[in-house]
Amino acid sequence: MTLVSFAGVALRFGERTLLRDVSFTVTRGERWGVVGRNGAGKTSLFELVTSGLVPAEGTVARATNLRIAVLDQHRRFEPSATVWDAAAGGFHELRRLEAAIATLAAAIGDAGEAASESLLASYARDLEQFEHQGGYTLTARVDAILHGLGFDPGDARTRLVDTLSGGERGRVGLAAQLAGGADLVLLDEPTNHLDLDGTRWLEEYLVSSGATALVISHDRAFLDAVTDRILHLEAGTAQVYVGGYRAFVEQRALARLSEQRAFDKQAKSIAKEADYIRRNLAGQNSAQARGRQRRLERLPRLSPPPDDLATMAVRFEPDQRGGDQVLVTDRLGVDIGGRTLLGEWSGTIRRGEVVGLVGPNGAGKTTLLATLLDERPASRGSARLGESIRVAYYRQDLAGVPRDQTLFDIIHDRRPLWTRGKVQDHLGRFGFSGDSVRRRPDGLSGGELARVALALLVLDRANFLIFDEPTNHLDLETIEALEDAITGFDGTVLLVSHDRALLRALTTRTWGLDHGRIEDFGGSFGEWEEMIRRRAIKAERSAADRRAEERAKTREARAPRVQARRSTSPVAEARQLAEAQEALIAKHERRVAELSEMLGDPTLYETGEGGRRAGELARELESTKGELNRAMLAWERAMEQWEADRGT
Repeated sequence: MTLVSFAGVALRFGERTLLRDVSFTVTRGERWGVVGRNGAGKTSLFELVTSGLVPAEGTVARATNLRIAVLDQHRRFEPSATVWDAAAGGFHELRRLEAAIATLAAAIGDAGEAASESLLASYARDLEQFEHQGGYTLTARVDAILHGLGFDPGDARTRLVDTLSGGERGRVGLAAQLAGGADLVLLDEPTNHLDLDGTRWLEEYLVSSGATALVISHDRAFLDAVTDRILHLEAGTAQVYVGGYRAFVEQRALARLSEQRAFDKQAKSIAKEADYIRRNLAGQNSAQARGRQRRLERLPRLSPPPDDLATMAVRFEPDQRGGDQVLVTDRLGVDIGGRTLLGEWSGTIRRGEVVGLVGPNGAGKTTLLATLLDERPASRGSARLGESIRVAYYRQDLAGVPRDQTLFDIIHDRRPLWTRGKVQDHLGRFGFSGDSVRRRPDGLSGGELARVALALLVLDRANFLIFDEPTNHLDLETIEALEDAITGFDGTVLLVSHDRALLRALTTRTWGLDHGRIEDFGGSFGEWEEMIRRRAIKAERSAADRRAEERAKTREARAPRVQARRSTSPVAEARQLAEAQEALIAKHERRVAELSEMLGDPTLYETGEGGRRAGELARELESTKGELNRAMLAWERAMEQWEADRGT
């Protein structure tokens, strides 16, 4: 079923055409990634979907009564609302119906046998409507989503939205969109405020729920795991690619190669014709030359494929080698507000390493960086830089960019001997040219401000680079340029990031910070993920074995001490039913472990069919979990019946 269809859509703002000739169709169950450089029109495309903008040309068709949920980057909530109320905000009508049912039930109770037929009919009608709209599963659904996004569902019922950080508000907004039961979900940078566990949960939720979604994201791993279509906005139009992000990259490269060959072939043909016309226009072949000239003038010209000149050109070049020991901690401890973020920990970063520092939101990664750089005192122990080590620090809040100067003056103050042309050339490498060098940072977008921060980082000529969430405001092309720059850097890097593709591509060691300790893993982030996955599978299997042992002990404790024999008595039948359910539970638990292992295997997503297959596995996983829960309930009922029959 088609939910949204664009046909020849153009969007203009005054004389400027932002989009032209955009055509694509979203059908139920599809998950689209919308990618493109900052300013390409991704957010405007969402506004066209929701009727917030009207196309200058073409049509946007929507299914009748289409329910659209939008996650924007600046969602606002009532400050007096609780976290749970905000997450369930899309169900205000359903919750109002629930309150009305409670009022009717109280009225019927007060009236007793005198309750009128109309009162009873209203109660029955509202109950049926409440059940039809999923009212009985509402609480469980909201609780599950809040838990998946890192909130305690119990605490969420009393905690006010007004007390949340910006990142936590973003997660509440995401919960509200997911819980709302919309036909089409529009997600604008949904992973920005999620830690690694939250991002993985969101991936599994979107795939297993069968949601139809359009997703704007700079997270390549997330796009690859979730999407089965990519809409690429470039050069004022949109191109559709089938598959996840990696499939898109491969297909785009082939398409650009084909376009370049066609352009070069036509250019060569035009040059040959033009040369013939020039040589023969005044000679005896002038009539033929004029005919060729008319045909050449009417020939539609192919456009060259979009180039990458607008992509940031960055290169980190240290001015000295530095010592082999870059950073050494000795029983370092970090406390804040009476809470221990890090117990005593000793570790070393050596020259040439790229260390990924990962951990859940709130674990203290940014505070640890500040302690390592002596921007805040250590609570215990010490941290010191090695000999001849020079640090450059990319801050998550971009506070290192002065706000009271023009971009030109910011760079010129750091390099006073540079000529005007050299300053402009440096800014040009980061996408600022012409009059834009006279802009001030307080008028820049987040992506532009991030590029200024990187332009300053390059000038430091440091041999130890520390990055705190460098990809938050960058588009995909710029992230890939940054990845290439770090790959080519002849120095040492400490990288805090939730961008798994970046971590997988760059890291040589991984520090996992959680619950006040650091696990120093001597391998890449990809290897760390595999280790964590296998550890989780082992833990799940051990838990399943423990549950099986506990069920066996419960059964034996309740079993009568009689000779084992077949019987048609109610006691024996109840026992046989319990044993059958126990075998079914063990079967489902084994399948849940197998499916979890298959979904966690990175090779699953390396083919164009990976996204589709992951969706099938995720749906089977959810179905199996449901069967497991039903078998557990049946086993508990059988055990209760067994015990009751024995007592009669």
